[in-house]
Order: sequence, then C-alpha cells, then structure tokens
Amino acid sequence: MATFEVHGPFAISFEKRKGGRTLVFPDFWSAEDSPAAYLAQERGCYVFAIRDSGGLRPLYVGKAGKTFKQEAFNPSNRHKYHNGFSGYAKGTPLMYFVVHPSQKGPTNSKYIGEIEDFLIQAGAAKNPEIQNVKGVERPKWSIKGVVRASGKRTAAEAQFARLFDIER
Repeated sequence: MATFEVHGPFAISFEKRKGGRTLVFPDFWSAEDSPAAYLAQERGCYVFAIRDSGGLRPLYVGKAGKTFKQEAFNPSNRHKYHNGFSGYAKGTPLMYFVVHPSQKGPTNSKYIGEIEDFLIQAGAAKNPEIQNVKGVERPKWSIKGVVRASGKRTAAEAQFARLFDIER
C-alpha cells in the first residue's frame, strides 16, 4: 500500500489593498526562509484552504503529477485561489500538501488521481463554495444518520458509522 503524507499548513502571504485583500505568491518556493521549499519537487495533491473563526474550510483541491512547484501556483490555480479567498473578509489562507511516498520507479498517478477525487468530494461536502468544477457534484443519496445526514444519530446509526470509520 502506498502511504501518502500530509505536510502543512503553510500560510500564504496576502496584502490589504483598496479593493480588499489579495494573495501574494512570488516567493512561496524560493524565499530563503520558505518552510515549504523542501516540497517544491515533490508530487501529490494540494489543498488551498482558509482558517477563520468558523474553523478550516477547503477552497480548492488539485493534483501535481509533475511537481508542486510547477502546478500548485500556476496562473489558472491562482485565479481560483483569489476567487475563493475573496469571499472572506477575515481569515488566514493556507496550503496543505499530500505527498506521494518516495519510491523507485515512476510516480503512481492513479493513486494521486484517486486521492484528488476523494479530497474534492470531502471538500465539497464541507464547503459547497469550493472552487473545483470537476468532481463536486454531490451524490443524490444519503444514509440517515451516517452519510450526508445531520441531526442526532440513533444507536444503530452510530454503531454502523463506527463499523466503517465514518465521521461527520
């Protein structure tokens, strides 16, 4: 089994401007004191999030089949990050990285894709305003008290959820 590791959170710089706050990316990988520089050449998935008084919310999920440095802050993603961030007057923008394990041979792109799909679904459930377009459609089914359900669980529902390690 391939075991991916989570790294982060890493704060994303922003500036207060006349029209509001805007993200600043130029030295995320290259600054001498960049805490994430060691991840620049790694592969896996990345999650742009916001932390505010309401807790943590994912704003965008992506995957890097090449390197995080090449893909995490490309122009298209920056646009999505700005769109997501603009909805928050307060809060700290963060980046998390889910890193592919070191191994001989090629990167396992299939697993990276599966993790991205999983994180997008989980992100859309937590934040309906997530900036992803692909993979955010919520299934049209639920299991009362277990999956995509709210309210107090019955004893049977709680036990069933524990059986599959399903938390809400």
